[in-house]
Amino acid sequence: MELLKLVALDRDDLEVVSTHLQDAVVCVGDVYWRPTERRLVISLARFDWEGSVGPSHEFQRRRTALRFDRVNSVKCRNVDCANKQAMLNLLAVEFEEQNSPAGVVTLTFSGGAEARLEVERHGPSFRLPTGLRQEDQAKRYRAVDAAAAARH
Repeated sequence: MELLKLVALDRDDLEVVSTHLQDAVVCVGDVYWRPTERRLVISLARFDWEGSVGPSHEFQRRRTALRFDRVNSVKCRNVDCANKQAMLNLLAVEFEEQNSPAGVVTLTFSGGAEARLEVERHGPSFRLPTGLRQEDQAKRYRAVDAAAAARH
C-alpha cells in the first residue's frame, strides 16, 4: 500500500482529513505543543478505513502524524494533560472561521474532551502523512535509532 499524504487547504479539505482521522486513538503524551514554532503535532493511530473496504478487508491502525502550523494558542477541555498515559478517541476535526482567514480548529474527542486551536489562517497547515502499519513503523523507528547511534 502506498503512503497517504493529505494537506488541507480549506474547510472542505479539512473535512476529508477529519474523515480519515475518525476513531483515531491519541495518547495525551503524544501531543506536542511547540509554542516558539507556533506548531502543534499529534502522533496518533488512525483506523485504516480505505484498507477495510479494499479486497483484503484488513482491519488495522496506522501510525499518523497530524501537524498544525501558525497556531497562536491551544486550549483543552476535559483533558487531563498531566496524565501522559491517558487515551483519547478522536471523533472529528472542524474549522470555524473568525476574522478571516484566521479561526479556530476544534478537535473533538469522545467523552466530551476537546482541544481548541486558535490559528492564524487555515491554509496549508494540516498535514496527514499516513500509511505504515504500527508494526512497520516500529521497525522503521528501530532502523533510524540504529543509524543515529552508529553516527555518534
